[in-house]
Amino acid sequence: MDKMLFTAMSGASRVMMAQQVHANNLANVNTAGFRADIEQAESVAVKGNGFETRTLVAARAGGTDFSQGALQHTDNPFDMAIRGDGFFAVEAGDNDEAYTRTGNFHLDAEGTLLLGDRPVLGTGGPIVIPEYQQLDIGADGTISIVPSGSSLVQEVGQLKLVKPDLANLHKSEDGLFRVAGQGGQAEADENVTVASGYIETSNVNAVESMINNMSLSRNFEFQIKMMKTAEDLASAGNRLVRGS
Repeated sequence: MDKMLFTAMSGASRVMMAQQVHANNLANVNTAGFRADIEQAESVAVKGNGFETRTLVAARAGGTDFSQGALQHTDNPFDMAIRGDGFFAVEAGDNDEAYTRTGNFHLDAEGTLLLGDRPVLGTGGPIVIPEYQQLDIGADGTISIVPSGSSLVQEVGQLKLVKPDLANLHKSEDGLFRVAGQGGQAEADENVTVASGYIETSNVNAVESMINNMSLSRNFEFQIKMMKTAEDLASAGNRLVRGS
């Protein structure tokens, strides 16, 4: 009964991994700019003597759904959303540049533009905004202010907006995207535009993810029943052998 048992174990293991992916997607249904993860697996025929009667499941590197979420108006100028394709660039560590669609930025006490605790990168490095009485963020990511006590408009930086090949992007454990190869950095792309005062929602379809999880739960139960059946058949065979 080992053939049946290991086949069922392979299926159950794959289902558990898929459930983790969909559960994480559901947990981020309200996370701005989140991109849903896609679980992937491959059927692999077991080689051996005789006919190939067993097929196991091998996990494969997961993918990402890069479809765009909806834009929600917030009136906060530091809430920004990419229109169409593209990403914001943030500093994720020493010599570590990462990319994200999340645009709920804020300023710290020194005026550094941050995403969480990560500096947001401009075309010339981290963006620092002095005290101002008026602020404007253009579609190309140019940040202009009227400084306190002045009437002159001053440009203080431009967001680094990138549009790397999606095939070269991979999501890291911190939820940020990084470029494989190319020195790990993408070039700024002047064709990427932003909307200030908007936030892009997660692209997770909550109903679809819940239905998928329900289907996976039923599949897992089926695999467990198969393992129990294999155990029962093995026990029955052992009793017959002892009886003979």
